[in-house]
Amino acid sequence: MDWDAPAIVLDARPFGEGDAIATVMTEAHGLHRGLARGGGSRAQAALWQPGNLAQVRWVARLSDQLGSFSAEMIHAGAASVMDDALALAMLSSVCAVAEGALPEREPHPRVFRGLVHLVAHLPLGAAMLKDLVLWETALLADLGYGLDLTSCAISGETAGLAYVSPRTGRAVTDAAAGAWQSRLLRLPGFLAGGDAAEASDWRDGLALTGHFLARDVFGAQHRPLPRARQMLYDRVAARADESSTTPEGSNAG
Repeated sequence: MDWDAPAIVLDARPFGEGDAIATVMTEAHGLHRGLARGGGSRAQAALWQPGNLAQVRWVARLSDQLGSFSAEMIHAGAASVMDDALALAMLSSVCAVAEGALPEREPHPRVFRGLVHLVAHLPLGAAMLKDLVLWETALLADLGYGLDLTSCAISGETAGLAYVSPRTGRAVTDAAAGAWQSRLLRLPGFLAGGDAAEASDWRDGLALTGHFLARDVFGAQHRPLPRARQMLYDRVAARADESSTTPEGSNAG
């Protein structure tokens, strides 16, 4: 049994003397684990960094065995973000979410293609936070937990959507929210057809998808959200707080 395909490295953990158990994702084969011989050695450690895009070959005698990996680098995604703390946090988060959320050996081509897009463009930094949130909504939908942001759950209106019910995942307009407003999740404008203009939009987007990832995906496994995902949210929330307190006209970044 074997396959050979482009893959995103999601995780690699030391195993034995110089080897590693690696987790990768491909378009056709989904999440896949295997033994990367020499993957923990100085010569190969850089190849198996989470976020790298590699041409990976998996070989096993039987289909249900762990099997072994060999690989060649296509794009060093990990190295491309090492000098940008926010981009590195985004890379760590998407790899951890994909590795923890997706079932093994189940193809999710839309999620894979979105992940490749993110890895290629994360050096753009904060500009990619919108795409990251959209990728998380696609992942939720692929796993059967899609959000319904097309119309208000109460009034049926399609304009003025401002909140999402944390129970049903359906949108609610500002007018219909009423006294329940404080219990609803904020819907950022870019998920309602607008643009992400402020750090608060990114924060609200991460809070929204994070709620459903924690409850429906990781909660179903009796596991918390990955630490890398929580750290990304904290970083973006702090950025939003700083933006809201920056005096108008200031040049502070």
